Amino acid sequence: MRCPYCQDLSNRVIDSRLGRDGEEIRRRRECEECGRRFTTRERMEVVTPEVVKRNERREEFLRQKVLSSVQRACPKRPVAAEELELLADRVERHVQEQGTREVSTRLVGDFVLAELVELDVLAAARFASVFQDFESAEDYEAFFDSIKRGPS
Repeated sequence: MRCPYCQDLSNRVIDSRLGRDGEEIRRRRECEECGRRFTTRERMEVVTPEVVKRNERREEFLRQKVLSSVQRACPKRPVAAEELELLADRVERHVQEQGTREVSTRLVGDFVLAELVELDVLAAARFASVFQDFESAEDYEAFFDSIKRGPS
């Protein structure tokens, strides 16, 4: 770590603490050359893979897109906003845990759908109708039959 005052590289850590949000470490340092003190903050960098769309386009994974899509599936359903926030967190964590540079929309959508089925089956059906491109009542019937059979 370079001193912001004299640009020297030799310094020592005087104190380390967790930051306000608990997601970073705050370190007080003292430059061994000029004796001045300064603060640094360390935060873990999380790399999220890109999402490969059906048309082969790639875009960055956005948690907000997941959240807005499940919110659109849940109007007038007994699902709390906090539950949807937690669902989006789980989806983001699942995508990061894949350990790959790219992940398909199919994988993300399937995971969102599985999570929604646990929260609210009708909201899951709404999501599935868009995600799986339902065209008839038979598509809904097949969806509800697959829910009754359980995970495949």
